[in-house]
Amino acid sequence: MEDLKKKLQEEITVLQYELRNELPKEILKARAHGDLSENAEYHAAKERQGYVNARLGQLQKRLAELSMIDVSKIPRDKAGLGSTVVVLDYQKDAETTYRLCTSEEADISKGLISTSSPIGRGLLGKREGDVVKIQIPGGVRDMEILKLTTIHDEAGMPPPSGG
Repeated sequence: MEDLKKKLQEEITVLQYELRNELPKEILKARAHGDLSENAEYHAAKERQGYVNARLGQLQKRLAELSMIDVSKIPRDKAGLGSTVVVLDYQKDAETTYRLCTSEEADISKGLISTSSPIGRGLLGKREGDVVKIQIPGGVRDMEILKLTTIHDEAGMPPPSGG
């Protein structure tokens, strides 16, 4: 998750630089060409400025959302964000390993599935041994969870001392 936050922050930095330094220069240069109504460079720069502003807003909102994720609240005995889940897909009669991640990190070819995807939502909150029915665009898939490794297991974090 820290890698994702870093990646988002890097994109924010690049876009902020473009918005504050490069685009104002382009707009000034284009304005110097005269008639703004038929000035393609001016319109392109203004359009880019609007896009960069919108993208910055999206990135900053997503970074804030990610910063609010409290890893200690992710269950230790159920599938959650960061969990690696080995399932037996009954329809395919094959084992598949999925890692539950954010939508930005999702890459099905690497087994990274978003917690907001149909399979990701179907696995959330489930335990080892559970059999789940997951509605996907191609129909219903029955999967048994063979092995679950939570984000806490992978980090080697001791369970919280309770009182």
